[in-house]
Amino acid sequence: NENCCLANILNIIVTIQNRSEKFDCMTEGCDRPYLGPTPTTVCFNTRPITLFRCADGEEWTFPYTLNGTTGTSSVLRIENVEGCCATCRILAPNPDTTPTPDTPYVGTDSFVTINLNCVGALRCLADTFISCA
Repeated sequence: NENCCLANILNIIVTIQNRSEKFDCMTEGCDRPYLGPTPTTVCFNTRPITLFRCADGEEWTFPYTLNGTTGTSSVLRIENVEGCCATCRILAPNPDTTPTPDTPYVGTDSFVTINLNCVGALRCLADTFISCA
């Protein structure tokens, strides 16, 4: 949908994330994907986002379950966009007590589908690596 500017931006993010899988992490030069590599040779594969509601400008938060623990998170990985609907994986804070700066989140098996007409704004967070992406 050409009138849905958020869908256009999210489609670009999905394309970049999908391209990251097709390149050697160590490749240097102009044709490497935007995501990664990092100085620690971890290839980024995710550009996490947060979404804000139109009605009140507050962040959307969603429930998830990870390793038997439930929580809520406002951090998402965009998985697919069709028209003005986006499917997102809910990301949780990394439960590892010694996470690296490259892995502040982990992917959950919880997904949401969002009507982008209900989203007023999005914020892109620092690129990262998600093991289940």
